[in-house]
Amino acid sequence: MNTQDIQFVRRGEIIKLRNVPPTRTLLEILREDLGSSATKEGCNEGDCGACTVVLAQATGERLHYRAVNSCIRLAHSIHGMALWTAEDLITPDGGLHPAQQALVQNHASQCGFCTPGFVMSLFGMYQNHVSQGKTVSRELAQQELSGNLCRCTGYRPILDAAQQMGQLPPVRVDEFRVLQKLKTIALEAENQRSSDAYRAPHTLSELLATRAQHPAAQLVAGCTDVGLWINKMHMQFDQILDVTQVRELRR
Repeated sequence: MNTQDIQFVRRGEIIKLRNVPPTRTLLEILREDLGSSATKEGCNEGDCGACTVVLAQATGERLHYRAVNSCIRLAHSIHGMALWTAEDLITPDGGLHPAQQALVQNHASQCGFCTPGFVMSLFGMYQNHVSQGKTVSRELAQQELSGNLCRCTGYRPILDAAQQMGQLPPVRVDEFRVLQKLKTIALEAENQRSSDAYRAPHTLSELLATRAQHPAAQLVAGCTDVGLWINKMHMQFDQILDVTQVRELRR
């Protein structure tokens, strides 16, 4: 099977993974390759949210954060992005991030299996709203946590925690450092030709040309279908063509 290298930023440093197959998921990379067991495997179908992590991409001179299901996210799709898991939120002095502390103060964890996923959705909310001086409303909290399921039916204290994050001492991400690392990865990518295992073109013309060159490559976007083919039916693909970075389609 074709393989390809991946680079992403985690904990302020560039992580390089060698010879990664195109159908390896981000959850597999985290749990099996990097030993990050805080990110849980629940349904393995992208439904329950136990495997939630946060990804960030550069938007101008800022980062935009997004909570995603790592179980159906192909690992290669995070090349050139920044990644946070529930293990990455501890503050430099060993304290809890407001997303974690708010859950503790509101007694918002019961069996605990879903908690890391909720923490990460809260962290994404914190970065996109609270750190920008915005207030988290009940409606916003419900919307942004809609991808996380709690089988213990503990939603009320979790929603309370979401609204109280902004009342805790702020914790800042060093976005300048992260952005500099992302630029380093982008410069390296320009000087190196990637293999044909995983392609993620950035323009429509590039996508069409790549499709013409590799007509048998499996198209992916959100992987709500292909992710299940891989996880549940154990299907493998030698080549993946990812359309999610095409500028003309990102609207």
